[in-house]
Order: sequence, then C-alpha cells, then structure tokens
Amino acid sequence: MTSTAPVTAPAPADGGEPLVRVQHHGTVAVLQLNRPGKLNALSTALEQELIGSLRSPAVAGAAAIVFTGSARAFSAGADTSELPEMTPERIAAYYRGSGSLYETVARLPQPTVAAISGYCLGAGFELALACDIRIADETASFGLPEVGLGILPSSGGLTRLVRAAGPAIAKEIILFGERFTAAEAHRLGLVREVAPAGEALPVALERAAVLAGKPAMAVAWTKAAIDTAAESSASASLLIEQLAYAALNRPAGGGQ
Repeated sequence: MTSTAPVTAPAPADGGEPLVRVQHHGTVAVLQLNRPGKLNALSTALEQELIGSLRSPAVAGAAAIVFTGSARAFSAGADTSELPEMTPERIAAYYRGSGSLYETVARLPQPTVAAISGYCLGAGFELALACDIRIADETASFGLPEVGLGILPSSGGLTRLVRAAGPAIAKEIILFGERFTAAEAHRLGLVREVAPAGEALPVALERAAVLAGKPAMAVAWTKAAIDTAAESSASASLLIEQLAYAALNRPAGGGQ
C-alpha cells in the first residue's frame, strides 16, 4: 500500500480552511475540492486555488493527478452567487483568469483521473470531462443544467461532451438538463468504471498508479496526439503520430 503524505495547499485569502487539499499517494497527487458546505461549488477562488495547486512543484512533479471531492459531491457546479456580477467584460477576464482552469487540466502532460461521488453537475461535470479518465461510484449523479438558467456550458463541457458522446446525446443531455446516474454515464462511455458507493477514490488511485508507472514522455506525447486526432484531419493526425514517434525514439544526446 502506498504511503500518504499531506502537502500544504496555497492558503486561502481569508486564512480559513484551504479550498483545495493536496495529498500524495506515491507518485500520484490527489487534489480534493474542499467546500463541503457548498457542495464543492466552483467559485473563482476555488478555481484559482486549483490552478495554484497544479503549478506547485509538488503537483507539477507528480506522475499522475487525481481530482476528487467529498462523499456528497464531486462538485455541484459553478458558484451561482457570482453570476449576477457577470458582464461581457468580466466574463472575458474570467476566462483569462480562473476560468482557464478547465483548459489547464485538459492540457496537463500527466494522466488525470476524476474520482466522482455524489453530485457532478454543471462546471463540476465540465471539470470531470476535462480529465482523461473518470471513475464514478454508485452515488454519482451527472448533469448540465445551464440551459435552464438561460446560459450554456461554456468551460469546455459542451465541446468535450459532443466529442465524447456525439452531437445527438450531447443535445439531449444539455437541452433537457436532466440528471442521470453513474450507470447511464458508463453506458454512454462518459465514465470508465462504476465502483461501489464510497470506492471511487480508491479505484481511481489504483488506475492512476498504473498510469503513473508508464514512461512519462510517452504518456504526454500520446495524450497530445490523441487530442490532436480528435481535432484534425486524418493526414494531420498521422503526421503528429509520426513526429511524436520520432521524438520519443530520438537517441540520447540528440543528433541533427
């Protein structure tokens, strides 16, 4: 069994409990959202703390990263108390700031795993979709309710859901905004595995440890090549494959 060593997360501005708890299980870093009283709603402060944690040497040097929440909620979504303050100018600034979290997660070179229990809604679901692998337990509940609020998923969730499940399924999930179970998410290919209640994190750690044991550069290049394949023509994707293969097989010490 791997050892667990707590790592101090960036201190919140108000000096209270950190919004992100960081631990290490061997070479796997675990980032736990820590707003249990708000069902881990993703405020700008929480997003900023997650970005700060990802940039910390302890996490940046990890071989794999697991994101998790609490038993009641991975995250129930964005902190809606901040919505009335939004203007077009502030929204643009948001995506340049804490709103860059979701793309930051998606572009990490390390493999990422979301361990999901309870509510995984709105921005919380978008954060999970930005991860490479999703493990949910039987208590997990998914949904994108934004259209009912007069908006739409805008932190990459719409785009990633279309690519993961196809346009027809994405329209059903987003337009109806209804919640669905872990079993349904598994059927749609949105989660890799459904664990017994309370077991999402242990299973995610097992899967992350397997990924952490693989050559880091091969994992990073493969992730980038797969993401490129989803966005490119076949010829462009094949070229990236070949260039990545060549880069990974370059002899030590280089050469022209």
